[in-house]
Amino acid sequence: MPRKIYMLVSNDVVNDQRVLRGAATLLKTGFEVNIIGRLLPGSLPAAGLPFRITRLRMFFRRGFFFYAFLNIRLFLFLLFREKGFIVANDLDTLMPAWLMSKLRRAPLVYDSHEYFTGVPEIQNRRLVKCVWKWIEKHTVPRIPHLITVNASIAALYREEYGIEFRVVRNLSRRWSGAGNPSHAGLGLPENKKILVLQGSGINIDRGAEELVSAMTYLPDSLLLIIGSGDVIPQLKKMSKEMGIDDRIRFLGKMPYHRMMQYTQNADLGLSLDKDTSLNQRYSLPNKLFDYIQAGIPVLASPLPEVMAIVEHYQVGEILRSYGPVEMAGQIREMLKDPGAKRLLKEKLLSAAETLCWEKEEEAFRKVYEEAGLVFRENTL
Repeated sequence: MPRKIYMLVSNDVVNDQRVLRGAATLLKTGFEVNIIGRLLPGSLPAAGLPFRITRLRMFFRRGFFFYAFLNIRLFLFLLFREKGFIVANDLDTLMPAWLMSKLRRAPLVYDSHEYFTGVPEIQNRRLVKCVWKWIEKHTVPRIPHLITVNASIAALYREEYGIEFRVVRNLSRRWSGAGNPSHAGLGLPENKKILVLQGSGINIDRGAEELVSAMTYLPDSLLLIIGSGDVIPQLKKMSKEMGIDDRIRFLGKMPYHRMMQYTQNADLGLSLDKDTSLNQRYSLPNKLFDYIQAGIPVLASPLPEVMAIVEHYQVGEILRSYGPVEMAGQIREMLKDPGAKRLLKEKLLSAAETLCWEKEEEAFRKVYEEAGLVFRENTL
Protein backbone atom coordinates (compact mmCIF):
# COMPACT_ATOMS: atom_id res chain seq x y z
CA MET A 1 0.00 0.00 0.00
CA PRO A 2 1.41 3.44 -0.92
CA ARG A 3 2.08 5.88 1.92
CA LYS A 4 0.69 8.99 0.20
CA ILE A 5 -2.85 10.16 -0.49
CA TYR A 6 -3.56 12.58 -3.34
CA MET A 7 -6.91 14.40 -3.26
CA LEU A 8 -7.82 16.19 -6.52
CA VAL A 9 -10.19 19.17 -6.66
CA SER A 10 -11.00 21.81 -9.27
CA ASN A 11 -11.41 24.64 -6.75
CA ASP A 12 -8.92 26.58 -4.63
CA VAL A 13 -9.21 24.11 -1.70
CA VAL A 14 -9.52 26.50 1.24
CA ASN A 15 -13.30 26.93 0.99
CA ASP A 16 -14.07 23.27 0.26
CA GLN A 17 -15.05 22.17 3.74
CA ARG A 18 -16.02 18.67 2.61
CA VAL A 19 -12.53 18.03 1.24
CA LEU A 20 -10.82 19.60 4.26
CA ARG A 21 -12.87 17.51 6.69
CA GLY A 22 -12.12 14.37 4.67
CA ALA A 23 -8.42 15.18 4.55
CA ALA A 24 -8.31 15.63 8.33
CA THR A 25 -9.92 12.21 8.75
CA LEU A 26 -7.49 10.60 6.28
CA LEU A 27 -4.55 11.93 8.30
CA LYS A 28 -5.54 9.37 10.90
CA THR A 29 -4.16 6.66 8.59
CA GLY A 30 -0.69 8.03 9.21
CA PHE A 31 -0.26 8.71 5.50
CA GLU A 32 0.84 12.01 3.99
CA VAL A 33 -2.21 13.81 2.58
CA ASN A 34 -1.73 16.16 -0.38
CA ILE A 35 -4.66 18.16 -1.77
CA ILE A 36 -4.14 19.40 -5.33
CA GLY A 37 -6.35 22.24 -6.58
CA ARG A 38 -5.98 25.56 -8.35
CA LEU A 39 -4.94 29.05 -7.36
CA LEU A 40 -7.37 31.89 -8.08
CA PRO A 41 -6.71 35.65 -7.90
CA GLY A 42 -8.90 35.99 -4.80
CA SER A 43 -7.85 32.78 -3.07
CA LEU A 44 -7.40 32.95 0.69
CA PRO A 45 -4.07 31.77 2.16
CA ALA A 46 -3.76 28.02 2.70
CA ALA A 47 -1.38 28.26 5.65
CA GLY A 48 -1.85 26.51 8.98
CA LEU A 49 -3.49 23.33 7.67
CA PRO A 50 -2.07 19.97 8.78
CA PHE A 51 -1.72 18.56 5.26
CA ARG A 52 0.11 19.59 2.12
CA ILE A 53 -1.79 21.79 -0.32
CA THR A 54 -0.64 22.29 -3.89
CA ARG A 55 -2.51 24.93 -5.88
CA LEU A 56 -1.82 25.04 -9.60
CA ARG A 57 -1.92 28.25 -11.61
CA MET A 58 -4.23 28.12 -14.61
CA PHE A 59 -4.05 30.15 -17.82
CA PHE A 60 -7.82 29.83 -18.22
CA ARG A 61 -10.62 30.44 -15.72
CA ARG A 62 -13.55 28.55 -17.26
CA GLY A 63 -14.83 26.64 -20.28
CA PHE A 64 -13.27 23.89 -22.39
CA PHE A 65 -9.70 25.16 -22.24
CA PHE A 66 -9.81 25.45 -18.45
CA TYR A 67 -11.01 21.88 -17.94
CA ALA A 68 -8.64 20.49 -20.55
CA PHE A 69 -5.67 22.33 -19.03
CA LEU A 70 -6.70 21.35 -15.49
CA ASN A 71 -6.94 17.66 -16.37
CA ILE A 72 -3.56 17.70 -18.12
CA ARG A 73 -1.93 19.47 -15.16
CA LEU A 74 -3.43 17.02 -12.67
CA PHE A 75 -2.33 14.02 -14.74
CA LEU A 76 1.24 15.33 -15.05
CA PHE A 77 1.33 16.15 -11.35
CA LEU A 78 0.44 12.56 -10.45
CA LEU A 79 2.72 11.12 -13.14
CA PHE A 80 5.82 12.74 -11.67
CA ARG A 81 5.02 11.94 -8.05
CA GLU A 82 5.45 8.83 -5.97
CA LYS A 83 2.65 6.30 -6.42
CA GLY A 84 -0.18 6.96 -3.99
CA PHE A 85 -3.80 6.50 -3.05
CA ILE A 86 -5.95 8.78 -5.27
CA VAL A 87 -9.19 10.59 -4.41
CA ALA A 88 -11.07 12.33 -7.23
CA ASN A 89 -13.52 14.95 -6.02
CA ASP A 90 -16.22 15.45 -8.64
CA LEU A 91 -16.32 14.48 -12.29
CA ASP A 92 -14.09 17.32 -13.48
CA THR A 93 -11.05 15.69 -11.79
CA LEU A 94 -11.92 12.06 -12.43
CA MET A 95 -10.29 11.37 -15.80
CA PRO A 96 -6.65 12.01 -14.73
CA ALA A 97 -7.28 10.14 -11.47
CA TRP A 98 -8.80 7.16 -13.27
CA LEU A 99 -6.04 7.02 -15.91
CA MET A 100 -3.33 7.18 -13.27
CA SER A 101 -5.01 4.53 -11.14
CA LYS A 102 -4.99 2.20 -14.18
CA LEU A 103 -1.46 3.11 -15.22
CA ARG A 104 0.03 2.56 -11.77
CA ARG A 105 -2.56 0.18 -10.32
CA ALA A 106 -3.19 2.70 -7.57
CA PRO A 107 -6.29 2.60 -5.35
CA LEU A 108 -8.95 5.15 -6.34
CA VAL A 109 -11.97 6.60 -4.52
CA TYR A 110 -14.46 8.81 -6.35
CA ASP A 111 -16.35 11.39 -4.24
CA SER A 112 -19.20 12.99 -6.19
CA HIS A 113 -20.16 16.23 -4.40
CA GLU A 114 -23.10 16.79 -6.75
CA TYR A 115 -24.91 15.30 -9.72
CA PHE A 116 -22.37 16.87 -12.05
CA THR A 117 -24.09 16.22 -15.38
CA GLY A 118 -27.24 17.83 -13.95
CA VAL A 119 -25.70 21.21 -13.09
CA PRO A 120 -27.58 24.15 -14.66
CA GLU A 121 -24.50 25.53 -16.43
CA ILE A 122 -24.44 22.70 -19.00
CA GLN A 123 -28.13 21.90 -19.47
CA ASN A 124 -28.42 24.02 -22.64
CA ARG A 125 -24.98 23.05 -23.96
CA ARG A 126 -25.61 19.69 -25.57
CA LEU A 127 -22.05 18.93 -26.73
CA VAL A 128 -20.52 19.86 -23.37
CA LYS A 129 -23.03 17.72 -21.50
CA CYS A 130 -22.39 14.79 -23.86
CA VAL A 131 -18.64 14.99 -23.20
CA TRP A 132 -19.10 14.92 -19.42
CA LYS A 133 -21.66 12.14 -19.72
CA TRP A 134 -19.23 10.09 -21.83
CA ILE A 135 -16.49 10.52 -19.22
CA GLU A 136 -18.89 9.53 -16.45
CA LYS A 137 -20.24 6.49 -18.33
CA HIS A 138 -16.78 5.12 -19.13
CA THR A 139 -15.20 5.63 -15.70
CA VAL A 140 -17.64 5.71 -12.78
CA PRO A 141 -19.13 2.19 -13.23
CA ARG A 142 -15.58 0.76 -13.20
CA ILE A 143 -14.64 2.30 -9.85
CA PRO A 144 -15.31 0.04 -6.84
CA HIS A 145 -15.22 2.75 -4.14
CA LEU A 146 -17.82 5.50 -4.60
CA ILE A 147 -19.15 8.28 -2.34
CA THR A 148 -21.82 10.93 -2.80
CA VAL A 149 -23.58 13.50 -0.65
CA ASN A 150 -27.13 12.21 -0.26
CA ALA A 151 -29.51 9.35 -0.95
CA SER A 152 -31.29 11.10 -3.84
CA ILE A 153 -28.11 11.46 -5.89
CA ALA A 154 -27.08 7.91 -5.00
CA ALA A 155 -30.46 6.75 -6.34
CA LEU A 156 -29.90 8.60 -9.64
CA TYR A 157 -26.59 6.78 -10.17
CA ARG A 158 -28.13 3.45 -9.16
CA GLU A 159 -30.94 3.89 -11.67
CA GLU A 160 -28.61 4.94 -14.48
CA TYR A 161 -25.64 2.62 -13.99
CA GLY A 162 -26.76 -0.05 -11.53
CA ILE A 163 -23.99 0.90 -9.09
CA GLU A 164 -24.00 1.73 -5.40
CA PHE A 165 -22.61 4.94 -3.92
CA ARG A 166 -21.98 5.20 -0.17
CA VAL A 167 -23.70 8.30 1.23
CA VAL A 168 -21.54 10.70 3.26
CA ARG A 169 -23.37 13.96 3.88
CA ASN A 170 -21.81 17.43 4.06
CA LEU A 171 -22.14 17.67 7.82
CA SER A 172 -20.21 20.33 9.71
CA ARG A 173 -17.98 19.69 12.68
CA ARG A 174 -19.39 20.48 16.12
CA TRP A 175 -19.17 24.20 16.73
CA SER A 176 -18.76 25.20 20.35
CA GLY A 177 -18.72 28.95 19.77
CA ALA A 178 -16.46 29.35 22.79
CA GLY A 179 -15.09 32.88 22.92
CA ASN A 180 -17.29 33.93 20.02
CA PRO A 181 -17.29 37.73 19.52
CA SER A 182 -20.47 39.62 20.36
CA HIS A 183 -22.46 41.81 17.97
CA ALA A 184 -20.29 44.74 19.03
CA GLY A 185 -17.10 42.75 18.52
CA LEU A 186 -18.14 42.01 14.93
CA GLY A 187 -19.42 45.51 14.25
CA LEU A 188 -23.04 44.39 14.08
CA PRO A 189 -25.88 46.62 15.29
CA GLU A 190 -27.65 45.62 18.50
CA ASN A 191 -31.00 47.08 17.40
CA LYS A 192 -31.46 45.01 14.23
CA LYS A 193 -32.26 41.40 13.50
CA ILE A 194 -29.37 39.73 11.70
CA LEU A 195 -30.00 37.50 8.66
CA VAL A 196 -27.25 35.48 7.03
CA LEU A 197 -26.80 33.92 3.60
CA GLN A 198 -23.47 32.13 3.23
CA GLY A 199 -21.80 30.01 0.61
CA SER A 200 -19.06 29.72 -2.01
CA GLY A 201 -21.63 29.38 -4.82
CA ILE A 202 -24.00 32.31 -4.40
CA ASN A 203 -24.92 32.24 -8.06
CA ILE A 204 -27.60 33.56 -10.37
CA ASP A 205 -31.16 32.29 -9.91
CA ARG A 206 -30.58 30.65 -6.53
CA GLY A 207 -32.87 32.89 -4.51
CA ALA A 208 -30.41 35.65 -3.60
CA GLU A 209 -31.98 38.18 -5.97
CA GLU A 210 -35.41 37.73 -4.39
CA LEU A 211 -33.85 37.94 -0.93
CA VAL A 212 -32.25 41.31 -1.71
CA SER A 213 -35.61 42.55 -3.02
CA ALA A 214 -37.29 41.29 0.17
CA MET A 215 -34.97 43.49 2.24
CA THR A 216 -36.99 46.46 0.94
CA TYR A 217 -39.72 45.31 3.33
CA LEU A 218 -37.42 44.53 6.28
CA PRO A 219 -36.17 47.88 7.59
CA ASP A 220 -35.41 46.44 11.04
CA SER A 221 -33.10 43.72 9.71
CA LEU A 222 -29.54 43.52 8.43
CA LEU A 223 -28.60 40.88 5.85
CA LEU A 224 -25.06 39.48 5.83
CA ILE A 225 -23.99 37.86 2.56
CA ILE A 226 -20.83 35.87 3.27
CA GLY A 227 -18.98 34.19 0.44
CA SER A 228 -18.69 34.48 -3.31
CA GLY A 229 -20.55 33.74 -6.51
CA ASP A 230 -21.37 35.12 -9.93
CA VAL A 231 -24.50 36.98 -8.75
CA ILE A 232 -22.71 39.13 -6.16
CA PRO A 233 -22.08 42.12 -8.49
CA GLN A 234 -25.74 42.09 -9.50
CA LEU A 235 -26.84 41.98 -5.85
CA LYS A 236 -24.65 44.98 -5.00
CA LYS A 237 -26.12 46.91 -7.92
CA MET A 238 -29.67 45.97 -6.89
CA SER A 239 -29.16 47.09 -3.30
CA LYS A 240 -27.87 50.49 -4.40
CA GLU A 241 -30.61 51.04 -6.95
CA MET A 242 -33.26 50.12 -4.36
CA GLY A 243 -31.71 52.39 -1.75
CA ILE A 244 -31.24 49.56 0.74
CA ASP A 245 -27.47 49.15 0.72
CA ASP A 246 -27.47 50.09 4.42
CA ARG A 247 -29.50 46.91 5.09
CA ILE A 248 -27.08 44.52 3.37
CA ARG A 249 -23.40 43.82 4.03
CA PHE A 250 -21.30 41.89 1.54
CA LEU A 251 -18.54 40.31 3.59
CA GLY A 252 -16.90 38.23 0.86
CA LYS A 253 -14.90 35.05 1.42
CA MET A 254 -13.36 34.53 4.82
CA PRO A 255 -11.86 31.67 6.87
CA TYR A 256 -14.45 29.17 8.10
CA HIS A 257 -14.10 29.96 11.80
CA ARG A 258 -14.56 33.68 11.12
CA MET A 259 -17.64 33.01 9.00
CA MET A 260 -19.13 30.89 11.77
CA GLN A 261 -18.60 33.69 14.27
CA TYR A 262 -20.82 35.93 12.18
CA THR A 263 -23.32 33.11 11.59
CA GLN A 264 -23.65 32.32 15.30
CA ASN A 265 -24.54 35.97 15.93
CA ALA A 266 -27.36 35.86 13.37
CA ASP A 267 -31.05 35.38 14.12
CA LEU A 268 -31.91 33.45 10.96
CA GLY A 269 -30.00 31.46 8.33
CA LEU A 270 -31.19 31.36 4.73
CA SER A 271 -30.84 28.53 2.20
CA LEU A 272 -32.83 29.53 -0.89
CA ASP A 273 -31.52 27.44 -3.80
CA LYS A 274 -34.14 26.84 -6.50
CA ASP A 275 -35.22 23.72 -8.34
CA THR A 276 -33.70 24.87 -11.63
CA SER A 277 -31.92 21.63 -12.56
CA LEU A 278 -31.61 18.02 -11.48
CA ASN A 279 -28.48 18.84 -9.53
CA GLN A 280 -30.13 21.74 -7.69
CA ARG A 281 -33.26 19.71 -6.98
CA TYR A 282 -31.30 17.11 -5.05
CA SER A 283 -28.71 19.39 -3.47
CA LEU A 284 -28.01 19.39 0.26
CA PRO A 285 -25.86 22.48 0.88
CA ASN A 286 -23.17 22.84 3.52
CA LYS A 287 -24.72 26.03 4.85
CA LEU A 288 -27.78 24.20 6.15
CA PHE A 289 -25.60 22.23 8.57
CA ASP A 290 -23.47 25.28 9.41
CA TYR A 291 -26.63 27.09 10.51
CA ILE A 292 -27.64 24.11 12.66
CA GLN A 293 -24.21 23.98 14.32
CA ALA A 294 -24.36 27.73 14.90
CA GLY A 295 -27.70 27.27 16.68
CA ILE A 296 -29.76 29.53 14.42
CA PRO A 297 -33.11 28.61 12.81
CA VAL A 298 -33.31 28.08 9.08
CA LEU A 299 -35.59 29.34 6.32
CA ALA A 300 -35.01 26.90 3.48
CA SER A 301 -36.27 26.29 -0.03
CA PRO A 302 -38.58 23.32 -0.74
CA LEU A 303 -35.96 20.95 -2.16
CA PRO A 304 -36.49 17.28 -1.23
CA GLU A 305 -33.26 16.62 0.68
CA VAL A 306 -33.33 20.03 2.41
CA MET A 307 -36.99 19.66 3.38
CA ALA A 308 -36.31 16.22 4.84
CA ILE A 309 -33.70 17.67 7.24
CA VAL A 310 -35.63 20.80 8.22
CA GLU A 311 -38.92 18.99 8.79
CA HIS A 312 -37.52 15.89 10.49
CA TYR A 313 -35.39 17.85 12.97
CA GLN A 314 -37.83 20.80 13.17
CA VAL A 315 -35.04 23.38 12.89
CA GLY A 316 -36.88 26.02 10.86
CA GLU A 317 -39.42 26.55 8.13
CA ILE A 318 -39.76 25.81 4.43
CA LEU A 319 -40.05 28.86 2.18
CA ARG A 320 -43.63 29.34 1.01
CA SER A 321 -42.94 31.75 -1.87
CA TYR A 322 -40.05 33.39 -3.71
CA GLY A 323 -42.11 36.57 -4.04
CA PRO A 324 -40.18 39.32 -2.19
CA VAL A 325 -43.24 40.53 -0.26
CA GLU A 326 -44.20 37.00 0.80
CA MET A 327 -40.61 36.11 1.64
CA ALA A 328 -40.25 39.21 3.81
CA GLY A 329 -43.51 38.39 5.58
CA GLN A 330 -42.36 34.86 6.43
CA ILE A 331 -39.03 36.18 7.70
CA ARG A 332 -40.83 38.70 9.95
CA GLU A 333 -43.05 35.94 11.35
CA MET A 334 -40.05 33.77 12.19
CA LEU A 335 -38.20 36.62 13.87
CA LYS A 336 -41.00 37.94 16.08
CA ASP A 337 -42.34 34.80 17.79
CA PRO A 338 -40.32 34.33 21.04
CA GLY A 339 -42.11 31.09 21.97
CA ALA A 340 -41.30 29.49 18.64
CA LYS A 341 -37.70 30.70 18.89
CA ARG A 342 -37.24 29.02 22.28
CA LEU A 343 -38.60 25.75 20.94
CA LEU A 344 -36.38 26.02 17.85
CA LYS A 345 -33.31 26.51 20.04
CA GLU A 346 -34.02 23.22 21.80
CA LYS A 347 -34.50 21.44 18.48
CA LEU A 348 -31.32 22.98 17.08
CA LEU A 349 -29.24 21.80 20.03
CA SER A 350 -30.54 18.26 19.58
CA ALA A 351 -29.99 18.32 15.81
CA ALA A 352 -26.45 19.66 16.20
CA GLU A 353 -25.50 16.65 18.33
CA THR A 354 -26.68 14.25 15.62
CA LEU A 355 -25.91 16.11 12.39
CA CYS A 356 -22.17 16.51 12.82
CA TRP A 357 -19.05 15.28 11.03
CA GLU A 358 -17.80 13.57 14.17
CA LYS A 359 -20.56 10.99 13.63
CA GLU A 360 -20.82 11.10 9.83
CA GLU A 361 -17.13 10.44 9.30
CA GLU A 362 -17.64 6.82 10.33
CA ALA A 363 -19.41 6.22 6.99
CA PHE A 364 -16.58 8.08 5.23
CA ARG A 365 -13.96 5.99 6.97
CA LYS A 366 -15.62 2.70 6.03
CA VAL A 367 -15.27 3.45 2.32
CA TYR A 368 -11.53 3.96 2.70
CA GLU A 369 -11.14 0.90 4.90
CA GLU A 370 -12.80 -1.16 2.15
CA ALA A 371 -10.31 0.41 -0.29
CA GLY A 372 -7.41 -0.81 1.86
CA LEU A 373 -6.59 2.01 4.27
CA VAL A 374 -6.14 1.33 7.98
CA PHE A 375 -6.97 4.04 10.48
CA ARG A 376 -4.72 4.29 13.51
CA GLU A 377 -7.03 6.48 15.54
CA ASN A 378 -10.66 5.92 16.54
CA THR A 379 -12.80 8.64 14.94
CA LEU A 380 -15.69 8.38 17.41
